[in-house]
Amino acid sequence: MLTDRQKEIIDKSIDIIATKGIQGLTIKNLSREIGISEPAIYRHFESKTDILLAILNNFEEISSSMDNALKEGEGTTIGRIEIMFFNIIEMFSKEPSHISVIFSEEIFKNEEVLKSKIVNIMGMKVKAIEEVLLEGQNKGEVRGDIDNRTLALIVVGSLRFMVKQWDLRNQHKNLLPDGKKLIAALTHILKK
Repeated sequence: MLTDRQKEIIDKSIDIIATKGIQGLTIKNLSREIGISEPAIYRHFESKTDILLAILNNFEEISSSMDNALKEGEGTTIGRIEIMFFNIIEMFSKEPSHISVIFSEEIFKNEEVLKSKIVNIMGMKVKAIEEVLLEGQNKGEVRGDIDNRTLALIVVGSLRFMVKQWDLRNQHKNLLPDGKKLIAALTHILKK
């Protein structure tokens, strides 16, 4: 369980990455932004890597909760995927700075523990959608002429591209209208 100070450090780290990039996240910059000394930060986290790992652990918990809701949800397969999409869009609309961390896997590639964590998170998301799509195929709700893994990659990749493009445009508009269009298109693609 994270302390309030650790949560503050994590939130401020996400903000710094979103505004200054990963190179802007230094213990010195972080301590200045929070208004505490550098040694005080080291009392809560041993290193910058530990801070980034805590960010990823937090996102993994959120993602896992969404995956469980998707798998255990009620309604049609496509309806459950739509709800998952809206939840993700809502989360990123409220916390756009998270996009800079979550969809910037390249910032983790040189640190094995971080790379492993992000690969695991991505794999969990695809696997959860694969399972739900397979269930939908077995029920006759989802087209069966394309395998569930490929359909899952289409779903995840489409969402990722839309959100990343929105982020790169500095969130100049509401993400929901584009999200609704994408969901409608994916629904059409997925239906049997």
